[in-house]
Amino acid sequence: MKAVGYSETGPIDRPDALINFEADKPTATGRDLLVRVEAISVNPVDTKIRQRRAPAGGTPDILGWDAAGEVVGIGEAVTNFSVGDRVYYAGAVNRPGTNSEFHLVDERIVGKTPSSITTSAAAAMPLTTLTAYEMLFDRLRINTPVPGGKKTLLVIGGAGGVGSITIQLARALSDVTIIATASRPETKTWVEELGAHHVVSHAKPLGPQIEALDIASVDFVYSTTHSHLYSAEAAGFMTPQGRYGLIDDPETFDIMPFKSKAISVHWEFMFTRPMFETADIQRQAEILTEVASLIDAGKVKSTAAESFGAINAANLIKAHALLESGKSKGKLVLEGF
Repeated sequence: MKAVGYSETGPIDRPDALINFEADKPTATGRDLLVRVEAISVNPVDTKIRQRRAPAGGTPDILGWDAAGEVVGIGEAVTNFSVGDRVYYAGAVNRPGTNSEFHLVDERIVGKTPSSITTSAAAAMPLTTLTAYEMLFDRLRINTPVPGGKKTLLVIGGAGGVGSITIQLARALSDVTIIATASRPETKTWVEELGAHHVVSHAKPLGPQIEALDIASVDFVYSTTHSHLYSAEAAGFMTPQGRYGLIDDPETFDIMPFKSKAISVHWEFMFTRPMFETADIQRQAEILTEVASLIDAGKVKSTAAESFGAINAANLIKAHALLESGKSKGKLVLEGF
């Protein structure tokens, strides 16, 4: 089968940063589905692993943790899917990625594709949807009020892939007031269209901008990027006993500013459930199913923002480069081999 991978860690500006190659077609066993991959999207985890994790075993490692396609084979223990089902999912970071014609995935982290959107639009959703949903409702618990708070949520990095779906899910499934950060006119418009009640710039100090909105304090902060730059300032404008969540990988992160207000700090890593096959691993399938219903009901829209064409090394290099530039909005998708 056709696949795209990498043989050496390093920057994306090398012509062999990603390569096309042939790999063996896998076979489904146990609870695995064999999926014919029709569309994928690119996430920051793809670029981080390409830069940091050296391939093992003498063959290229396959990246990619978002896919939509058709089930073409099932393991003997599969109970929830049949051959021919159309599915979308994010996979597991400790297994081969989705940048290949065929891919194995545990049925417990798979949802049936929304019927109202294209395959590429569906492929844009799974990883960021799970990251957003788990943080909002499992970690920050935004539907459980902070005592004395005003039901306010700040999303730092609102125009990115995670921020884009976070805004929509918070708007669809809660009554919080959403403040999103965006620094350029086009990204400001984007987050407003997604449902943010207020927009502030992360290129300027956040405190004075939030104060100017006449918002007493922020109960929940979802930081998707550069969290180490905002934690001390966030402690100043957050509600006592509020909740702060982050998903990025700062080299250091000082939680001491949160102590006097007893602000809790929450990490979100959507691969935890599939990596450790947690007791509630099936929750990811349930989340994707719920969000598919929201999409089909018109309450959430795909965050696919730009198509890079067919799934091959040259196009994926371009997508990785744009994502690493920090200037993308929404999700970058590719479709077909």
